[in-house]
Amino acid sequence: MKIYTKTGDDGTTGLLNGVRVQKYSLRVECYGTIDELNSIIGLARASCEHKKLDNDLESISNTLFNLGSDLATPYKPEPKFRVIRLKDEEITFLENLIDEYTAQLPKLRHFILPGGTMCASYLHNARTVCRRAERLIVKLSEDVEIGENIVKYVNRLSDYLFTAARYANFLSNVPDVEWKK
Repeated sequence: MKIYTKTGDDGTTGLLNGVRVQKYSLRVECYGTIDELNSIIGLARASCEHKKLDNDLESISNTLFNLGSDLATPYKPEPKFRVIRLKDEEITFLENLIDEYTAQLPKLRHFILPGGTMCASYLHNARTVCRRAERLIVKLSEDVEIGENIVKYVNRLSDYLFTAARYANFLSNVPDVEWKK
């Protein structure tokens, strides 16, 4: 399979149900931002020294790939193949990780700034991109039908990424960077 198809040379791209849209469409912006988020998680994984955290991030990275294809596949017209749509279990997975990490972390008594270890810094960066993705996806959901769990998942994911950044610092015995008013 060739990596280039030339079908996008006119400024359009194909959604997974066969419909072509402008490359700047809100839907493309949404799944493109999820792809950007996934790339940053890849950077965090590459700099992560903790196997458990890396494994958790790998699982999330796979889910984000599914989320991107979910966003790239409108409900109408119906696709001619099975699409993996996000399920409640993916949200529960994040909530369980947040609870697991939080139980080990010192109480949060101050606002914290992005920083600490390289892994934590990338996770903070991922959190901000996740929030941007959430804003875009909420806007998209006002105009078209999207999977019922997408907004919930992305909202929970940003909470997870904040907690995971703190957890990465904690595991490396590096203090969070506190905001000094």
